[in-house]
Amino acid sequence: MLYAESLDLDFIDGDYSHNDWLDKIAGLEDQPERGSRCAQCFKIRMEAAALLTSEKGFSTFTTTLTGSRWKSFGQIAEAGHWAASLVDDVQFWDKDWKKGGLTERRKILLQENNFYNQQYCGCEFSIRKAD
Repeated sequence: MLYAESLDLDFIDGDYSHNDWLDKIAGLEDQPERGSRCAQCFKIRMEAAALLTSEKGFSTFTTTLTGSRWKSFGQIAEAGHWAASLVDDVQFWDKDWKKGGLTERRKILLQENNFYNQQYCGCEFSIRKAD
């Protein structure tokens, strides 16, 4: 948030209901990374992003999740395109943020700005595996 503000960029804080998320992934808690829990989570997140994209009058959305070495680009892209198909005049930009020198650029930005580098996606079920 502070970084976006320092660049004078508008941003949207995409908060969600943790309890709703837990209900939607119920039964998948013990699935491995890149498994069906992740696929379901991506669909939940991408659908919310697609709806917000339309609501705010934008035509395209993407995600930084594709920059994670722990997540499947294919799963994320599939969920993004699926979500975009639910909303008229919205498309998903399936950019792989790990390619084309972007991983190196990310490392530089982390270092230059003293950013925290989270080692998991944020899911409480993933953190158990990352310990």
